[in-house]
Amino acid sequence: MPLANDDGSDRRGRPFSPGAKRIPVPADVAAASSESALQRDADELVANGAPGVLIESTTSSGNRVRVRSGYGDLEKKTPVPWDAHFRIASFTKTFVSATVLQLVGEARLSLEDTVDRWLPGLVAGNGNDGRAITVRQLLQHTSGLRDYFGDLSELGDEKGFFEHRYDRLSAPDAVKKAVSRRPDFQPGTSWGYSNTNYVLAGMVIEKVTGQSWRHEVRDRIIRPLGLHGTSAPGTSPRIPGPHARGYHRFPVPGTDKPGERVDATSMNQAMGGGADGELISTTEDGNKFLKALMAGEVLRPAQLAEMKKIVRVGETGDDGYGLGLSWTPTSCGGYWGHDGGVHGFLTGNGVTEDGTRSVMISVNTFTLDNIGETDPLATVIEHALCER
Repeated sequence: MPLANDDGSDRRGRPFSPGAKRIPVPADVAAASSESALQRDADELVANGAPGVLIESTTSSGNRVRVRSGYGDLEKKTPVPWDAHFRIASFTKTFVSATVLQLVGEARLSLEDTVDRWLPGLVAGNGNDGRAITVRQLLQHTSGLRDYFGDLSELGDEKGFFEHRYDRLSAPDAVKKAVSRRPDFQPGTSWGYSNTNYVLAGMVIEKVTGQSWRHEVRDRIIRPLGLHGTSAPGTSPRIPGPHARGYHRFPVPGTDKPGERVDATSMNQAMGGGADGELISTTEDGNKFLKALMAGEVLRPAQLAEMKKIVRVGETGDDGYGLGLSWTPTSCGGYWGHDGGVHGFLTGNGVTEDGTRSVMISVNTFTLDNIGETDPLATVIEHALCER
């Protein structure tokens, strides 16, 4: 029996937070133990500055477990809806990369094609050269191109955000911003995360197919997998309901201290064309997509193998990044996934190599605090995937 009604109250009509929900309610002790551990993790995230948290995991026995904590709406004191939609930000890149790799599997383009092959003359000037950058390097963040989003300083403070959150920036204009500055490194010589890479990947999809990247992602991934809660909103600033409010803490002017929480739910997430982080989804859909990806239901074996070819990143050299998919080692092996963060929302996820266990985490803020040196979402993911 669910612990809460759909309106967020318990069965006596009182505000409900935190809480847990198992779908369906299993009798086995393992699922109950998993739920208890996830609830502790959700509560800890709230203690560390999250207004609200929603976590959904799938176990090797096929059970779905969901827990939540805190509030989805701080003013109304209501919890995060169980089936909340949220901005998945850079987790979008996994969908876009999978779409490019489907086209590779159809022999419509090659990972070794240069950017100039499909977008002649677009990446040029100031040491940037589209003739030397391959599609593979775009998907793997080894192109060296500057991140256009890092130059949108107007979104970095509270006043600027509320003045510019509905601004529109086309994909070509985002690329122009990036190539107006020298690259961070020469193509293929290092690794550096840059949203510009996926702006270009979206443009390549459009050039190859004659359709927008949104159209191709819908037709190739969202619809075939039945991801009914996943959408590409374009420049619409709205999130389909139900959803939590998204909160952000901007620095206090003249300091590096975070200010008070403000509601940053409404914004245009398609700046730069959207292929780098526009999608909205749910915890259920995120798990379904990752498990289908690992099960070979999205890509042919050769393309899935390419997606998993990683370059080492991070200080320890243990973490890796493939083609729109990251690898993180754990005490029980490791997991594939791709996090995402934007004003108001933070997404974490992971799926085991065999696809039998997965987890999706949604936090309705990008600005956590009191987290020390450890990535709090990575800790939750490890607990979800490793604890039996």
